[in-house]
Amino acid sequence: MDLKTWIGWYEKILEDFKFDPIADMEAAEYLNDFLKEHENIKVDVDDLPHNDKFIIFGAGPSIKEHLKLLKEDFDLGVFTLVAADGATSALLEESILPDIIVTDLDGAMDDIIRANKAGSFIVVHAHGNNLERLRVYLPKLRNILGTTQTPPIGDLHNFGGFTDGDRAVFLAVELGAKLIILAGMDFGDIITRYSRPQISEMTRKADEIKKLKLEYAKKLIDWIIENEDVKIYNLVESKSLKG
Repeated sequence: MDLKTWIGWYEKILEDFKFDPIADMEAAEYLNDFLKEHENIKVDVDDLPHNDKFIIFGAGPSIKEHLKLLKEDFDLGVFTLVAADGATSALLEESILPDIIVTDLDGAMDDIIRANKAGSFIVVHAHGNNLERLRVYLPKLRNILGTTQTPPIGDLHNFGGFTDGDRAVFLAVELGAKLIILAGMDFGDIITRYSRPQISEMTRKADEIKKLKLEYAKKLIDWIIENEDVKIYNLVESKSLKG
């Protein structure tokens, strides 16, 4: 997705969610300044694992079922594994270390930090609602690629995308993906504790804001299917891809 196309999406997102673009830019500037001041923890796109086969893990209610299926039916070693934020916890529970974590830092940060220290690259996204989390957690991370939903500045990138899940798909396309399998990407009205670590139960009904975010994620991934040279299979729909 080129920047002009993304800006059209972004302007609609700002309108629908009543987000403040100035707050988005302030967060982007903070992330960019931090990376400039800490060159030793910064990576570039070329440093990330490029591949033509990716599995992207979301934090939806199907994630554990899909992890079981993938472990039984696939050689995960031929794929680049990307965890969208809180899905990192589900992977670690199965002793799977994601190659890349795409996050705005609101998943279970102890798990995300642990995976990052163990070798996962981390693609940190700046937006107007996570400036404080950037301040708290950036000093605890390494191997960071920075992204923004504003026009990119400095060392930050904008590959397109709004939620951690669909941004992970845009990233995979940037890294050469021709085949993407989506796991734990339900796009429904149920959220999990992987997505919202602060909830007490394992699953809960999504609020209206979360439902709208998931609708946007689905629409953006549909845009990729229609406009990019990549095949995308969602295990929620396919259940099995053997053969």
